[in-house]
Amino acid sequence: MRIELFTVNDIPMIREGDDLAAIICNNTSLEDGDIVVIASTIVAKAEGRIFSLENIVPGRRAIDIGHRCGRDPAFVQAVLDRSVECLVEAPFILVQLESGQICVNAGIDDSNVEEGLFLDLPEDPDASARRIAADIKKMTGMRVSLVITDTNGRAFRIGQTGIAIGIANIEPVRDWIGESDLFGNRLQITQEAVADEVASAANLLMGEGSGGTPVVIMRGLNIHNTTGSIQQIYRIEEEDIIKKGLKCLQKDS
Repeated sequence: MRIELFTVNDIPMIREGDDLAAIICNNTSLEDGDIVVIASTIVAKAEGRIFSLENIVPGRRAIDIGHRCGRDPAFVQAVLDRSVECLVEAPFILVQLESGQICVNAGIDDSNVEEGLFLDLPEDPDASARRIAADIKKMTGMRVSLVITDTNGRAFRIGQTGIAIGIANIEPVRDWIGESDLFGNRLQITQEAVADEVASAANLLMGEGSGGTPVVIMRGLNIHNTTGSIQQIYRIEEEDIIKKGLKCLQKDS
């Protein structure tokens, strides 16, 4: 097997209403089975997910958390407003979003936007991915998989890595349970986070700063599948022992 990754160059500064599918198709040649990997930043910009703190009035909880975290209470309120559950309040704010993703500050970002503005994640990343993939097929006839990425830190390890937050035409997890290893032993628990691996590989080319390469094409993996949702990658409540532990710590504090 051989996999090739390359950036789509000459992506302009994205504004609300921009057609990402058209921009991608106009700047690269796609092949059937390609995986198009897009940074959530430009998806959110195209969807108009930019806001300011100007009219946000923080509540008592946001003021308290802001004091403990050293953050603007209006920013904290914006985080809480976008969250279905707050798992850690200090020294940083870790929340769960409606989409199921658990991330710091509800994924709100102030990088690569004008000063004083903030950028939300796409409201429904799976829907965004499906729409862009469908538009690409209409324009080119090519069946592509699509992964929308964000960067997340990891428990127990320093540094961030790319993860998938929205997908189309790709199964996010490959289940190896029941298959055999080299010695004929049956695998019992192995599940491979394929979508996250794709996102992480693409992030090596996207970078984290001013590179301006928010779209990467992965070619040669050939895992196109018309089913799949990012929801499949999130642990169910009953099995998520880390989340249970965080809730206990929150309650005790």
